[in-house]
Amino acid sequence: MNSIVAAPPRTVVHRTRGSSHGPITRLMSPGDLGQLCKPFVFLDLFDFNAKAVPRGFDMHPHSGIATLTYMIEGEVTYEDTTGKSGVLPSGGMEWMQAGNGVWHTGQPVGGSPIRGFQLWVALPPDQENAPATSVYLAPTDIPRDGPALVMLGEYGAARSPVAAPAGMNYLGVQLKDNERWRYTPPAGHDVAWLAVNSGRLDAGASVEAGEMVIFEQSRQSIDIVARGATSFVLGSAIKHPHDLVMGYYSVHTSEAALEQGEKEIQRIGALLKQQGRLA
Repeated sequence: MNSIVAAPPRTVVHRTRGSSHGPITRLMSPGDLGQLCKPFVFLDLFDFNAKAVPRGFDMHPHSGIATLTYMIEGEVTYEDTTGKSGVLPSGGMEWMQAGNGVWHTGQPVGGSPIRGFQLWVALPPDQENAPATSVYLAPTDIPRDGPALVMLGEYGAARSPVAAPAGMNYLGVQLKDNERWRYTPPAGHDVAWLAVNSGRLDAGASVEAGEMVIFEQSRQSIDIVARGATSFVLGSAIKHPHDLVMGYYSVHTSEAALEQGEKEIQRIGALLKQQGRLA
């Protein structure tokens, strides 16, 4: 009789608590762990009281990337230079595909606590200087399969309505105490990481609230057990094969693409100043 040997668990190869700057903890940047996780190149965990930080996120620019803001708690008003504005509720998400250049802002609503993740995704060359687009989804508009909200890509029977670059998944997962969950990445998704918002989990190693871990590059599944009620975000992807060429608010694949994006940012910024919308 042939015995079946179980595949070893996918190994955690990096662990971080990032660096905190006031209410924002930067877990990953393009100059450090973003090199390992690209196309995921930047991750912030923000957590503040709206009364203490009433201005929220002032109008600021991006190019060459897409940002995804996942509101775990609280509400913010939003406005961007694609012409959209409104209120992003608790549990909702914003996908801002900056492309050739965009400015956007968000301010807290009321005095409630504000908590969530902001992720940056590096765009491929055919999209990094394309026109900016934005999508805002209420919680009921984000598809779910079991415990997982599918913000980008697809998982199980759920598929995100966001037209993001192919080859990536980004999930928001909530597990009950001792609940087990297995994530089997799609073919080619050698990049995988997770960051815990609340609680604690085992994923081949213990991961606590406020921590981000990166898994070895492989095609193995990730087995997770919650230790208490736990919520986290998880990303997996086909590795972005391009260089990361960085500006202050931008990430591109070449110096020429960065220069083009920064020129568009400057053009939009000058227009905002003329309109009195930018100090």
